[in-house]
Formats: sequence, C-alpha cells, structure tokens
Amino acid sequence: MPVADAARAPDIPAVFSIRAGDQSVYLARTSVLGRRLRRVLKLWNLAQVATEIEYWPTHSRLEAALYHYFAARRLYGDDYTRRIKLRSPAYVKLLLGNRFPRLQVTSRLTGGRALYYGPFRTRAAAETFETACLDLFQLRRCQEDLVPSPDHPGCVYGEMNLCLRPCQQVCSEEEYASEAARVADFLHSDGAALLRSARSARDRLSEEMNFEEAARQHRRVENIEATLALRGELARELSLLHGVAILPGEGEAVKLWYLVDGWWQTPREVRFLEAGLPVDTQLKQATTSLAPVQGTLVERQEHLAILAGWRFSSWTDGEWLPFDDFTSVPYRRFANAVARVRKGVV
Repeated sequence: MPVADAARAPDIPAVFSIRAGDQSVYLARTSVLGRRLRRVLKLWNLAQVATEIEYWPTHSRLEAALYHYFAARRLYGDDYTRRIKLRSPAYVKLLLGNRFPRLQVTSRLTGGRALYYGPFRTRAAAETFETACLDLFQLRRCQEDLVPSPDHPGCVYGEMNLCLRPCQQVCSEEEYASEAARVADFLHSDGAALLRSARSARDRLSEEMNFEEAARQHRRVENIEATLALRGELARELSLLHGVAILPGEGEAVKLWYLVDGWWQTPREVRFLEAGLPVDTQLKQATTSLAPVQGTLVERQEHLAILAGWRFSSWTDGEWLPFDDFTSVPYRRFANAVARVRKGVV
C-alpha cells in the first residue's frame, strides 16, 4: 500500500509493516490498523521517509501471532526471534543416542537420536513431570557420561532401588536398554500400555485373593494416573502432535489452522452459507485433502513455541482439537467446536 493511502486504511485488526528504504522496517500488530498507522507516521514523523506499507488482516490472536512471525522471518533476517520475543517452551527429552539413555528437560529441539515429550506450560511443570516419570522406572538420574565400573561410588537413587545402577555394572547394557525402551513406550503411548499392565496385574491379584500385592499394584496404578495428570493440555510425543486450531474468520467463515508433526500448515476456511455443502463435508474435505508440508527443525521449534504461547496465555481464543493421526480425527467434536467458534461461544 502506498504511504499516501495510510489515512484511508480501515480500522481492522491486522499485522502491518512500515519500510523506510532498504534496511529500516517497523513491524507490529494492532486491533485498529488505520488509527495505529496514522499515529505511528505522525508520532515518528515517518510520512516523508516511509517508502512502503504492507498489512495482513487478521481475525484472531493466533492468526495475528502467526502472520507476525512469518513477516518477521522475511523482514528481519537472523534477528527475528529476538525482535518478536519468541520463547521456546519446555520439553522432557529422552536421550536415546546416549549409551545409557536418560531424561532431561530442555527448551531446544536437536537433530540427535531423542524422543521429545511436550510442550509444557512452564519449565517447572516439565521438571515435575520428569521426576514423577522417573519414579515409575529405574532409569538413571545422573547426568555424567558413565564409565561403568564395580568401583563406581554410585548414588542414593541406586541405594533406594530407584535406579538399575549401570554405573556399578549391577545390570547389563541390554537390561538397561530394555528399561529405556519401556520409558520410550510410556511417553509414546501416553502411559496407556503401562497403565493397562498395572490394572491387569491388580485385577488378577485381586481374583487370586492376594490382597497385599493387589494393594501394591493399586498404588502403582494411582501413581501412573497421577503422573499422567501432570502432562497438561498439549504434552505428547512430538511425532504424535497433530491438531487443528479452529478460529474466527471473515463474516460467516471459520478458519482452520492445521498443525502436523509440529509444523503449521496453510489455513483452510469453512463457510456456513455455501449452498449444497454441509459443514461436516467441508471439514472432511479440508482434512483429507491436506498435503502436509514440513520445514526445518528450527521452524518446528518456533511453530510449537507459537502454539504454546497461544494455548498457555490469558489471551487464547478459538479452540484447539488434538488428534493422534489423520485416520482418527473426531469429526463430531470437530463440527461442534466449529459451531461454537462461529457463534462466538469461545
């Protein structure tokens, strides 16, 4: 848009940029575009030096955050994350590339062999989940690069039977790898397999009238359920992190922003007044016709940061519908969520 037309810009929510020459760029979000442009141009006396104005209308806070991010990547070069203050959420990471795998809390995704579980609302929440998860297994809690030896001093967790003590060669590498695989399965399945096994053992022991052991298994079931309750709304193994953000659109439209494997996709629209095409049909067509695009590992980390910033903030709008894969999309819940967003319930 030419700078001279700024006075006639509509007062709508938008992301906008003002460029002055080849280097200087001002990028911001606003709920009243026209008024904000006029104020900025007058306050900073930019009317004479500004060379170009761009803007992208938005209809929700998440959409504004996404457009702001995409524009910052294009306009600010390598400095964009600092400019838009993008903060990565915390994850629990299972280091599978280590000879003796262990858990750690991190806010950075890397390319090594690892399993990531998250994102969590805060780092403290991730640390609490990590501790509770370790209490269910006998994985090591030390962070050193182990050189196993019978003379290794060990630690208190080994003495409490909360670790298999690979440092002291109490277990073999194969036994420890089996325990690490159980942790990976716990995270990948959201605890389903471990919970099913513990409940089955409890019921069997009850039927055998071995009530002492049944009570012990019941406490284990309660511990597993308490650990899973610490996950939060978004946390899951990242390869299973799929979903759709259902947001207000223009007029009667509802916008669908799909997230696949941690990457945001090009948005789709559902229009209620489209003749002869029911909403359910539009939702299925939008989902099944999606051709997911994956970006870089850095982009994945940043896209997940935007998801966490939206859902964990006080300004969240619209609805989030998670699903494990595209063959198990809950279309009834999907349609109900779309109806609620359309009516402005959310």
